Amino acid sequence: MARTYTIETFGCQMNFHDSERMAGLLEAAGYARVEDATEADVVVLNTCSVRERAEEKLFSRLGEVRADRAGDHALIAVTGCVAQQQGGEIFKRAGSVDVVVGTQAMRRLPELLDEAGATGAPQIDVNPYDDVSFPLGMAVRGDSVKAYVTIVEGCNDFCTFCVVPYTRGHERMRPAAEITREVEEAVSTGRREIQLLGQIVNHYHAPDDPACDFAELLRRVHGVRGVERIRFASPHPRHVTPRMIAAMRDLPSVCRHLHLPVQSGSTRVLASMHRRHTRDEYLELVAQIRAAIPDIALSTDTIVGFPGETDADFEETLSLVKQVGYHSMFSFKYSARPATMASKRLRDTVPEAEKTRRIVALQELQRGIQLRLHEQAVGTRVTVLADDRSRRRSDELSGRTSGNTVVNFPGRPEWLGRMLDVTVQKAGPNSLWGVPA
Repeated sequence: MARTYTIETFGCQMNFHDSERMAGLLEAAGYARVEDATEADVVVLNTCSVRERAEEKLFSRLGEVRADRAGDHALIAVTGCVAQQQGGEIFKRAGSVDVVVGTQAMRRLPELLDEAGATGAPQIDVNPYDDVSFPLGMAVRGDSVKAYVTIVEGCNDFCTFCVVPYTRGHERMRPAAEITREVEEAVSTGRREIQLLGQIVNHYHAPDDPACDFAELLRRVHGVRGVERIRFASPHPRHVTPRMIAAMRDLPSVCRHLHLPVQSGSTRVLASMHRRHTRDEYLELVAQIRAAIPDIALSTDTIVGFPGETDADFEETLSLVKQVGYHSMFSFKYSARPATMASKRLRDTVPEAEKTRRIVALQELQRGIQLRLHEQAVGTRVTVLADDRSRRRSDELSGRTSGNTVVNFPGRPEWLGRMLDVTVQKAGPNSLWGVPA
């Protein structure tokens, strides 16, 4: 009987794709997947340290797994960003853990599990590895419609609030030829949408072809037969070039959506964050993008309560959000992440209650903006890629427009993976509802 495994994933799209890769490695090593952690021979917890209380969530879950598995011999592995940060400290805090694997040592997971099982001794690898290649076709993709394809690992920007350079390492680019082959493989297995991933995805420059920047890579992915849609995350405003804007404008498969993290509307706070752009430069970039692509939908990330943020700074964030009119937003209260420059050099001056007041005000503003934008779509016909069942009704499907707006509509399961025209009849702040045209 095959050994069994399960993977629980915390965090971002990059972590989700890392779990797909680890699933492939384990299945190549002879493991079979099960969904229930109480039935698995190996339980992998793939962690994220970007969000607040990431470590506490990990150790809480480890306690639950240990209680559920008391007396048996399941192996427990901790992987991902918390593993990279905490290293051997995880063994001290949770004696039930058998293997710790950092973000750059993922390919050693089956080997380390075998060693832990054979010797009974904890195994760890949090060493840096520059090789970012991965065996073609190895990943076990969890989505039948979309395929994640990593193009950049790590980051060199060192924004003061961000832990990524310390958990993912320095910036490394995958060869363009390898990326194209992976896109071709994904399309051959029925995936219609390609999502390119990187910590700063639009800083891409191919190590195997000096002429291939991010704009050129978009063109090459667009040229793969069978690719219906291309999305990417997450870009940085200072690496949005005229060539990138032109590629987004000219390539039909590139979605009319751009995630453009601003973090703050205050130039003073942006400087403290080491974002290397000003408020005015950001707004000028937005104007350039909209002049070239009038139907573009913009989304963003914001942080409230960053050290030193005054009421006036926060008001600048509110005014920028009003001016830009984002289609969606991820907003967070600042919390110091371990090892970051902000945690070491900046005193957390904004009281928790004030952070809460600010984020509530920001989210209320954004909710109103989204509702107004969505109401403008009522009565129009939109094209969606049906990619999931509706979360609310069993007889409905959901899909996304090119601008990344969720649309729910009556539909049959066999429609999943199809491009469909939907007439919008209702609008809410988070999604649209319509009927197939």
